[in-house]
Amino acid sequence: MSTFLPVDEQMDLLQKGAAEIIRVSDLRERLEESRKTGRPLRVKAGFDPTAPDLHLGHTVLMRKLRHFQQLGHQVIFLVGDFTSLIGDPTGRNVTRKPLTREQINENAETYKEQVFKILDPEKTEVRYNSEWLGKLDYEGTIRLTAHFTVSQMLERDEFHKRFQAEQPISLHELLYPVMQGYDSVALECDVELGGTDQRFNLGCGRELQRHYGQKPQIILMTPILEGTDGVQKMSKSLNNAIGINEPPAEMYGKLMSISDELMWKYWVFLSDLKQSEVDALQAEVAAGKVHPMEVKKRLARTITAGFHGEDAAQHADENWARMFQQKEAAEDLEEVHIAYADLVGPASAPGDLQIRVPKLLVQIGLAASGAEASRKLVEKAVKIEGEVVTNSAIPLDSLPARLVVRLGKRAKVAVIGGYGEGN
Repeated sequence: MSTFLPVDEQMDLLQKGAAEIIRVSDLRERLEESRKTGRPLRVKAGFDPTAPDLHLGHTVLMRKLRHFQQLGHQVIFLVGDFTSLIGDPTGRNVTRKPLTREQINENAETYKEQVFKILDPEKTEVRYNSEWLGKLDYEGTIRLTAHFTVSQMLERDEFHKRFQAEQPISLHELLYPVMQGYDSVALECDVELGGTDQRFNLGCGRELQRHYGQKPQIILMTPILEGTDGVQKMSKSLNNAIGINEPPAEMYGKLMSISDELMWKYWVFLSDLKQSEVDALQAEVAAGKVHPMEVKKRLARTITAGFHGEDAAQHADENWARMFQQKEAAEDLEEVHIAYADLVGPASAPGDLQIRVPKLLVQIGLAASGAEASRKLVEKAVKIEGEVVTNSAIPLDSLPARLVVRLGKRAKVAVIGGYGEGN
């Protein structure tokens, strides 16, 4: 009896968030075969360690790898330590700057540490493509490249555009898709995952597997995840990325900065919610039953908790709410400009920046008299910058100063100028 779920159930999970599968019928057939034989599919995704840190864009593929892993298939996390010497030309209109072997090795080590925040280390095969590519001599490389033509390479979008624009294309860049394709041969892959911008490279794997007498791999492509700007592909070089090693507060804050529209894509690709659950949530927002801000906060908590734990995510949520609410309150409140000289006491020492709170409350119109203001201080009804104030005098760090002042439910912003500056 098979240990694998029925194919329809597997397909339901595997097709979630997939932009395209080449071909769906082949994947279904391969899964049926796997159930009959008990042999798990060999599924890989390659990552070139060109930078020390992974970001959420990378995790889209990792989550899909985890889906295969959860279904009992063999997942291969391929570190492209050899292909990094070339640099993937995908999406590039210029040749990448080559990395040193030392840089690549250092980055590869950090990748391994980070990937197991998503994948199960006990069920993950970690491989390096230098294992086989580093052993290819001139003869092996020539025989490999003989399976492709220059015109095939120039059909690739990046190369075609650069050729038409008379921009340089280095010879070693043409080798990249061939090398990536050979990875699939060396690992005898059933499935390879990649972004939609990897279509050409992934297809090279299918082509080479045919030449080597293997069944061509199924290709599962995921859409490109936009960064925090909502426009361009998430990338550290574009300053729109959310790193998976970033502190909880920073990760949470960046997630809260994305647009409401982009939020739904993040729910699909960066969470384990089923598509039907995401659709239901979106329908509730559209019907006005749930505020989009609350849904985004839930998203930020969910993703942050996945990398830093529930406690850290909750703390980040509370900190963000406190900061945001104060900021929003300050933006919506009436501003009152006052001269510093009108707020100091008669015994204030020169150079000692200190203001009298009762004077402040009277000047901005929150109290009718100094006596009322003093009484409110005793009652702990006064807040300045979100903190309860009971002292009649408070220090200032510098001038000019901008303070959010609350008395009960009423609040104003006091803009305190230098000596003699005011209305």
